[in-house]
Amino acid sequence: MKHLEMFSNRLTRMSKHWKKWARRRGITCFRIYDRDIPQVPIVIDLYENYCLVSEYLNSYPMSDEERESERNTIRNFIIEILQLAPENLFWKTRERKKGNLQYEKLDTQEKSIEANEGGLKFKVNLSDYLDSGLFLDHRTTRDLFRKEASGKNVLNLYSYTGAFSVYAADGGAEKITSVDLSQKYLDWSKENFELNGLSHEEHEFIREDITEWLKRERTNLKRTQYDLIIVDPPTFSNSKKMRDIFDVQRDYSFLLNSIFRDFSAPGAVLFFSTNFRKFKLEADELLWEDIQDITKQTHPEDFRNEKIRFVWKMKK
Repeated sequence: MKHLEMFSNRLTRMSKHWKKWARRRGITCFRIYDRDIPQVPIVIDLYENYCLVSEYLNSYPMSDEERESERNTIRNFIIEILQLAPENLFWKTRERKKGNLQYEKLDTQEKSIEANEGGLKFKVNLSDYLDSGLFLDHRTTRDLFRKEASGKNVLNLYSYTGAFSVYAADGGAEKITSVDLSQKYLDWSKENFELNGLSHEEHEFIREDITEWLKRERTNLKRTQYDLIIVDPPTFSNSKKMRDIFDVQRDYSFLLNSIFRDFSAPGAVLFFSTNFRKFKLEADELLWEDIQDITKQTHPEDFRNEKIRFVWKMKK
């Protein structure tokens, strides 16, 4: 089939280009194919010597047998062109999911590797979850965050596996508070601290719904005032552990203004990110000032799709 031949040629060309690009920059985890050919809607990410393929919905009509045959052909192309050991290729099928469903367990292989980024190490799980534990599209954002962290009290809301927290610790943050609804991801965050020889004992890892935590902590007269904050919420969340449904477009101004009023120190810097592609930020709804859209500045070159997420930096 012509589109499979096109894919083979494209992958051969792109893998050479991005491997050379990554080598010059000392990057070992990066994207080499991003749904470039519509008939082959997959994403290929390299993590060290491992490959993670994410397959998206293919709307082209074909039988289940034809689809599986094509999938095997594509898999063989990837193994041959990238010179991979077959066991180092992991394949996941992505469907449109909301909120915390994207973090649900898919498998129990527990295939974890140690990935390097920005002079740091991170545990990456290639087999068991839809996402690996390290979002490669925030590579540049994390570095900017680290550069702001020295001597700061840092708050990481929706902290996931704590990559931003590790970057902040490496940047010399005084104290870091990571808040997430999942104990598994908080434990994973501590593992990432340990991988880098960083003590997590002097930092806080709090398991709680963020909205409930903000409401409760605002009445605490001894609550910390944070100098540097990262907020990277899900688009939508209705976890059983939550009291309310969270919708990022509806709730972002309440969320960011609550942080401004009750948790931010004078001169605080806040990074806000969302991967909701239809998101609209209305600056006049926010109490924050000097609101800068840094989406383009933080967009990694190896991601062809420029609409994967938005990032803003704002100050008090």
